[in-house]
Amino acid sequence: MRTKLTAFPEAEYRRRLELVRYAMHEAGIDLLYVTNPSNMNWLTGYDGWSFYVHQGVLITFDEEPIWWGRKMDANGALLTVWMSDDHVVGYPDRFIQSSQIHPMQDLAQHIRALGLDGGVVGVEKENFYYSAKAHEELLKMLPDAEIKDATNIVNWQRRVKSGVEIDFMRRAARISEKIVDGFIERIEPGMAKNDLVSEIYRDAIAGADGNWGDYPAIVPMLPSGSDASAPHLTWDGRSFQSGEATFLETAGCYRRYHVPFCRTVFLGTPPDEMKRAEAALLEGLESGIDWARPGNRACDIANALAVPLERAGIERGARCGYSVGLSYPPDWGEHTISLRPEDTTVLEPGMTFHFMPGLWMDDWGMEITETILINDEGAAEPLAKRSREITVKT
Repeated sequence: MRTKLTAFPEAEYRRRLELVRYAMHEAGIDLLYVTNPSNMNWLTGYDGWSFYVHQGVLITFDEEPIWWGRKMDANGALLTVWMSDDHVVGYPDRFIQSSQIHPMQDLAQHIRALGLDGGVVGVEKENFYYSAKAHEELLKMLPDAEIKDATNIVNWQRRVKSGVEIDFMRRAARISEKIVDGFIERIEPGMAKNDLVSEIYRDAIAGADGNWGDYPAIVPMLPSGSDASAPHLTWDGRSFQSGEATFLETAGCYRRYHVPFCRTVFLGTPPDEMKRAEAALLEGLESGIDWARPGNRACDIANALAVPLERAGIERGARCGYSVGLSYPPDWGEHTISLRPEDTTVLEPGMTFHFMPGLWMDDWGMEITETILINDEGAAEPLAKRSREITVKT
């Protein structure tokens, strides 16, 4: 007998499904085609490295979700989704990377079988996993349907985490702490970057406190010296050097739930400019966390951070955080709420954010960040518990 590998009880998935159905009703959508693998997992439990081919979940108002994808991945769906087996359907491999036929032709047949080929079909247009060709083919195959942009409809239902989701993020936080502890302990002049990253991956996958580690949606970012002026460089085979700062941007991940966590190490004596920036950044972090309370707004966090930075002559042009939780490559953000002056979203208990006011200057950079949970009352809770100061190793 097959053992289901779903992460949550069926009732949790049904709760999520009703949230999405309500959003569909409000948007006037009869059928929602979900292709974002994070949203697929959140709604069904599906967990597999198959998002490089066309796949998705069909959401209607009166049936369990239907998982649709490559036939060879259907067994993975049978193992990981909460729905009954007849709600898992696979298309033949002849559709894969063919210039003659396209998987949307098969999907359209299933939509016709549901009797919804003349209805309003929502698709996630602004999505890494839904191609222009797929959209073109779906329009061609469903000439009587109204194809409507439903980008982020599911994402917005994920903004407030349930108790079981928060528990998973707390487990991920313990892994984040282990990764950063290992980074700080091991880094030294002369050590090759790739050697340190191999240990970072070891810690990430080994997990912590009896909780195994999942692969994070983003690889470790580990720039040093002038390279750290760029936020998204990874690593190479060069050695760490004295007189340089290195920041690590990473995330512990448990059952696809991420807790991003960044810290900075300086090998030697930090220059006064960096120490002044650090002091302003730490003040801004503390102030932003204090403003991260239910009833306040996302922009309040960003504005609180900006005050000490501007006082120190530092102007940040980027947002300073975003909603996080369950995710797949290439990004661990939820693509909904941003911590920036323009975002007036009201904060609610159970929301989780990567509060990440990185500083990327002309010839150096630092990242000191927290993943925070909006509490029922009072200031937000940083999920990982580690000192924020730059670690100085001489």
